[in-house]
Amino acid sequence: MNNKKCSSLFLKPGGRTRIIQCIYVVGFMDLFGVSMIIPLLSHHVKSLGASPTVAGIVGSTYGILQLFSSTIVGSWSDVVGRRYSLLTCLLLSAFGYSLLGMSTSIALFILARIPVGLFKHSLSICRALLSDLVSESERPLVMGHFNAASSVGFILGPVVGGYLTEHDGGFYTSAFTCAAIFVLNTGLVWMLPWHETLINCNGANGSRKACPACSNYGKATQNGSHVHNLYPEPTPEPERRQTEFKWREVSLLQPVLRQLSSVGSRIRTVASSDMWDLFLVRLLMAIAIMLYYSNFSLAMEERFSLKPKMTGYLISYSSMLGALSGFLVGPVTKLYGNHMPALLLHSTVFTCILIFLYATAPSVWQVLLTSTFFAISTSVGRTCITDLELQRGGVQSSGTLIGAGQSVTAVGRVLAPLLSGLAQEISPCGPPILGVALGLAAVGLLINRIPTWDGRRTKQD
Repeated sequence: MNNKKCSSLFLKPGGRTRIIQCIYVVGFMDLFGVSMIIPLLSHHVKSLGASPTVAGIVGSTYGILQLFSSTIVGSWSDVVGRRYSLLTCLLLSAFGYSLLGMSTSIALFILARIPVGLFKHSLSICRALLSDLVSESERPLVMGHFNAASSVGFILGPVVGGYLTEHDGGFYTSAFTCAAIFVLNTGLVWMLPWHETLINCNGANGSRKACPACSNYGKATQNGSHVHNLYPEPTPEPERRQTEFKWREVSLLQPVLRQLSSVGSRIRTVASSDMWDLFLVRLLMAIAIMLYYSNFSLAMEERFSLKPKMTGYLISYSSMLGALSGFLVGPVTKLYGNHMPALLLHSTVFTCILIFLYATAPSVWQVLLTSTFFAISTSVGRTCITDLELQRGGVQSSGTLIGAGQSVTAVGRVLAPLLSGLAQEISPCGPPILGVALGLAAVGLLINRIPTWDGRRTKQD
């Protein structure tokens, strides 16, 4: 044992808890505001005179912009810090929704979608910030709670949006309300107790066991930014203060070209890393899940003569379960001893079985049963894949990794409608059957690659 002092920067428990709770509120309000608008977009653009084809092209603009901007903005948050990148994204998103509230033509509507498509990454940055604030063992629990809070907002938003739409100028009222929510979120993030997040941890021993703060809060945030230090070598106090000041100065005042160079370097590092298997699993399962939902209403009507109203209740029930299942992620992870690869494999297998049972269901009651467990398995799977990406890629680039994951999911959003349309030409059950095939491919990939992940992790330990 080396008797060294641990003088790294760590989070005060009180400040850390307040930031985490506020981020839960930000996630809830974010999706609450967005879900007020999403169901109204296609109807509004058609009311402006757009044909169905033009409406489809306009609708795809957001997804295409998200595809390319997710990784870039996530990496940028690693460079300039979570606080300032989050504030920027919230403000520009508010600006975009304000423009949407003034859109009286198709051209203005498209213009309003551009800042939102480029900078509506507030949830990804919130996830990266949460990964900075908590230890690896706490991360699944905190991420699950954040997903649950966000999902509740996504469920309640359409109710309020639908109520506002019943009045004259309801769409414009909803858009300005959404913009106001993002402005409110900006104020909340600005007032977070960032000044309370940094303290010194001086222990008598260099090991983690000798310093509880090191064990529990091994990551630090400086002005909401990730500090690239998990206590590799203790730093003397004067030198630490000097480094802290220089780091802050470089992050905020460095030229745009240097920021872009840093962003490009981080993206290249992730792109050249041996993480293709995780991203491929994410893509396959994202498409499989989207295929499950793609023609759900139509399939229920054709297979069981179910009225749209009843189908809507079934979808709402599934969505509510998906939100509540976020609170199960922590206990399930502990049950597996934080062995995320095994949990991801089992949740993926379970998801495949449920999609198959849905595709072959002889009655609505079996669909209801599969929907119940499907919401839980997909919620656990999403948290697992994100946690594994952060484990393998390192928290130093958590923003880049989460952004890259969102870009992969965006590719799935582009491919899923096309594959669904082709599969529906064969049968109403075609999309979920194709989803089962893609899910089985993901299972096969996991079975082949998990021993490699475990071997690499054992060697590092």
